[in-house]
Amino acid sequence: MPNRFLRKLIFTVPRSFLFTGPFPRQKRRLTGNLALIGLLGVLLLGSHLSSTTGVETREGELPVYTTALGIALESLPYPYPVHYLPLEIEGQPLRMAYMDVQPSGTGNGRAVVLLHGKNFYGSYWENTIQVLSKAGYRVIVPDQVGFGKSAKPDIHYSFDLLAANTAQLLDHLKVEKVAVVGHSMGGMLAVRFARNYPQRTTHLILENPIGLEDYRFKVPPLSLEKLIENEMTQTPEKIRAFFKRYVVEWKPEVYEPYVEVRTRIMLSGEYPRWAKSSALTYQMIYQQPVRHEFGLIEPPTLLVIGLEDRTTLGRGSVPEEVLKTLGQYPELGKAAAKDIPHCKLVELENVGHIPHLEAPEKFHAVLLDFLKS
Repeated sequence: MPNRFLRKLIFTVPRSFLFTGPFPRQKRRLTGNLALIGLLGVLLLGSHLSSTTGVETREGELPVYTTALGIALESLPYPYPVHYLPLEIEGQPLRMAYMDVQPSGTGNGRAVVLLHGKNFYGSYWENTIQVLSKAGYRVIVPDQVGFGKSAKPDIHYSFDLLAANTAQLLDHLKVEKVAVVGHSMGGMLAVRFARNYPQRTTHLILENPIGLEDYRFKVPPLSLEKLIENEMTQTPEKIRAFFKRYVVEWKPEVYEPYVEVRTRIMLSGEYPRWAKSSALTYQMIYQQPVRHEFGLIEPPTLLVIGLEDRTTLGRGSVPEEVLKTLGQYPELGKAAAKDIPHCKLVELENVGHIPHLEAPEKFHAVLLDFLKS
């Protein structure tokens, strides 16, 4: 904010605003001056923050991010209060972040857990949380260990471990049964949770899950060192291109914030630790398929497929002719629905990998209808 504007503001604030109240004249004047100083301090702070957000833009050009973001997303605001569950894994004291959102209206006594994908974190469920909370559900949204605001430890990651952590969170919150919604990698985790805790899972909702195929059949294994190298050599351009492949229509106001977060994490002094955690969770996805367990799923299941999705592991490590056979969600969805007992398949045309962001009205209508069943 220009200093000229601040000076003008000082001399144009109504005296009745500055010097009113049940105090003697001198005290009122002092109180008013202090209030004005505080107001100007806030304005100056806002001016400072707006000029140091770490985003450099020129008209017609893509933004350039210059301010680091800690690997636990410390300064990134979430839509609801964030709490932490203490855990101990492989002898390490860790913290698992989560949001616990109560119904905004009359509660129905039911709870829903939302499980994020590998390249996302709990806050991208904001619109889904709002819809479910308004409909009377308690909504629990963990950032799994290794993701979002949670710890990024060097451990052996497994879907069994993440499912157990989620169950421990529910125990902590004294929630016995939940409907489980899993997107992308969260879909693989949701399958494992439903398999390991069928008595706690009332409904299973899989939103464009990865793992609808066993990538090991076509994608060669990559060493941990190579996976870390891939993370360390990322660029903003590669990151933006990666996210653009997820969606049919690129809407910067919706999707660019995820590019910003991922890019600013790269500027953190702890980025190498983040890169190793990301590499380890890639290995978890690759080495621990859930596709062969679909026939053993007990809870009623909703499978939502954006038909334009072609997400797969191993892009860049297989020939183009092999890549064309991977991530074929229209066929993969139909095959999965045949193998999952009590499964309802909903296909969304002109939608890619993230239906709850690309077509929220359609996705939420289908979700609410299924949860009522």
